[in-house]
Amino acid sequence: MKFPYLKMGLGIYLSYLLLGMVNIMLASNMSFLSERLHVAQTDISLLISVVGIGHLLTINIAGKLSDRYGRKPLIIAAAVLYAVFLVGTPLSTHFQIALIFAFLAGISNSLLDSGAYPALNESFKEAAGTAIVLIKAFMSIGAIILPALISFFMSKELFFGYAFFIPAFLFALLGMYFVTIRFPGMTTQNPDKQRSETHSGEQRTDLYSWKEGSALVIIGFFSVSLSSVIQTWLPTYGKQALLLNEKSAVELLSFYSMGGLICVLVLAFLLKKFIKPITAMIVTPGVATLFLIVLLVSRNPLMAPFIAFFLGLFTSGMYQLAMTVMIDLFPAKKGVSVSYVSAAASVAFMVIPFVTSLLVKYIGISAVFVFDLCIAVMSTCLALYLSKQIRKITIKIKSH
Repeated sequence: MKFPYLKMGLGIYLSYLLLGMVNIMLASNMSFLSERLHVAQTDISLLISVVGIGHLLTINIAGKLSDRYGRKPLIIAAAVLYAVFLVGTPLSTHFQIALIFAFLAGISNSLLDSGAYPALNESFKEAAGTAIVLIKAFMSIGAIILPALISFFMSKELFFGYAFFIPAFLFALLGMYFVTIRFPGMTTQNPDKQRSETHSGEQRTDLYSWKEGSALVIIGFFSVSLSSVIQTWLPTYGKQALLLNEKSAVELLSFYSMGGLICVLVLAFLLKKFIKPITAMIVTPGVATLFLIVLLVSRNPLMAPFIAFFLGLFTSGMYQLAMTVMIDLFPAKKGVSVSYVSAAASVAFMVIPFVTSLLVKYIGISAVFVFDLCIAVMSTCLALYLSKQIRKITIKIKSH
């Protein structure tokens, strides 16, 4: 069979489609949850923060578990815990209970990332970059489906919890599905070949130092920061700096999302045969830098939708590219390597909203996009450094 792990791959992609829904579930149901939990809407943002805290505190442990016990148990556990979170949250009537379920969602995210990224890398070695970048495409689809689902339930005046229960049911089915299918770690392998591959992986890991690893972790932080700033503040920038009306300003996010979805589909195609992940890591923030400059300098409302589209086109998929390169550079410890990049992303989710809100409060909305521009420039510089190091070490390997 050409793709022996195709069933596993489809299950992982469906999990990330549901995760795309989960990631915006709390924010999209803020008013309903605040009423049910008897708290202010601003308190619901604390639930979102607790998801990030749960992810940050458990991602390193999950990475070690993944390398020790395999990818399959973690992915099954993630599906089960997500189902518990999605059922428990809308049924909760006490805020403290909801906080516990939010923390479970953070743990689930850690387990899924630590299991899924290495599993895809090991299953589709000839197109690992493409396989991993496609995760972002499925998450984008999930983020598009959820608002439509919520609108449907609202129009029918149904309980808001149904928007939680449907993905919960699907996660439960996926958990059972994963039990029945084969993962790379479950296959038998020639012992001599296995020892040889392990030794080769350890040799390659020795060639790359903490410098390359740190650069990738920082890029992971920057990749999430770059897109987070745009998704959070682009409508505000549209209203205040470009003088757009409310509807037109919010629509900028639709153009951004459209560009993001096209980005990952194009990357998935290009990474298979034409470019290396490290090359894409240089090009995407580099071009995004140019469009951020245009956004800040032009102040032309007619150009705003096009700029938003191209920002989506050149900022999406960076996180998955960082994951791909990290796994490639440190193959002996895929789960732990992934956990470091994922932890950096969690920090970005918690820190960047706080920093940007201070910039808006004390300087103005333009300062936020100058800050984003700096992040894009630093991302490009770090990717160039990594490319140089990889090229140098590749030459060293070939000479031996």
